[in-house]
Amino acid sequence: MTAKLPPLALYLHLPWCVKKCPYCDFNSFAVRGALPRNRYVEALIRDLDKEAGRAGVRPLVSVFFGGGTPSLFPPDDIARLIEVIRDRFPTVPDLEVTIEANPGTVESGAPAGYRQAGVNRLSLGAQSFDDAALAALGRIHSADDVRRSFAAARKAGFDNINLDLMYALPGQDPAVARLDLEAAFALGPEHLSWYHLTLEPNTVFHARPPAGLPDQDGSAAIQRMGETLLAERGYEQYETSAYARNRRYCRHNLNYWSFGDYLGVGAGAHAKFTTDAGVFRYAKPANPQQYMSAVESGLDPAPARPVDPADRSFEFMLNALRLTGGFAEAQYAARTGLPASALKTRLEALRRRGLVEAPGKGRWRPTSLGRRFLNDLQAAFLP
Repeated sequence: MTAKLPPLALYLHLPWCVKKCPYCDFNSFAVRGALPRNRYVEALIRDLDKEAGRAGVRPLVSVFFGGGTPSLFPPDDIARLIEVIRDRFPTVPDLEVTIEANPGTVESGAPAGYRQAGVNRLSLGAQSFDDAALAALGRIHSADDVRRSFAAARKAGFDNINLDLMYALPGQDPAVARLDLEAAFALGPEHLSWYHLTLEPNTVFHARPPAGLPDQDGSAAIQRMGETLLAERGYEQYETSAYARNRRYCRHNLNYWSFGDYLGVGAGAHAKFTTDAGVFRYAKPANPQQYMSAVESGLDPAPARPVDPADRSFEFMLNALRLTGGFAEAQYAARTGLPASALKTRLEALRRRGLVEAPGKGRWRPTSLGRRFLNDLQAAFLP
């Protein structure tokens, strides 16, 4: 491997939700009875102690509280965790700290509490501004809840807010999807994650798809409308589903997409980290009870495994091809420890098919056609 290590981020998983959404395939669990807040936070702190040894002297560039619904945990818990992180890890001066929140669980005053705790980026799971669509998606909030939560976040001092929005919802066409985007524009978030509803395996929607889903042509029409509208309103598409104004990109997610390193803390958290010996991955136990017991036992809950060269190459391309700006051959070599020359034959073949282009010497990016057929493009790099 090269001596220069990639940037390092930290992900903390808080896996509980008020209700499991029928489309969700994340490692999340509906709350049954009392939330084991204190025990789980203590387990996270013990886990952070161990992960600090993996970080060494490399500073964290971002921290992300994901879920589940992290906003089920009150600001005091988040403040304590951030204090531990800053005590155990070196961090960059402008550390990005994001928390995901659902409008239906952000209590009055909570945004101010999270901001005071040290969170400086808020990601609100709006999903839609159509109450009928929200009901069809199994969401527990309304469109007005989104607006109230957004206003409370602005009042609390958040100047970096993301809204999650879905498209290709039941009964949706370009005109209806446009109404969702216009409602989001009216709030003026710095970032929008606008993504296609997907029927993931092992979800309720996969087993029982909702009626009225747009077909492939209908979804493509919505996508074309949305991409055009977002660009007109000043939102730059920098990744398949990510749009930002004034270059307010999500630093944490950009690190994933550029094959950076990240440590994982919490039930089901995954990690990827680089040493002079190679690239390694691990995953914590997915079940919260098993995770807490493993951490409390003092045993290593997630032995690391090396990532072999073929998988390193594919994982890099799987992520980098999601970026509209693509990647540099030098970055591929530095992050994977592999020669970029090994990619040339496949990249040239894909260029002839119009799926990638070379905007500069040693740089590659997907074309608009390549972004439309991203799965096919990524599959070209399977081991």
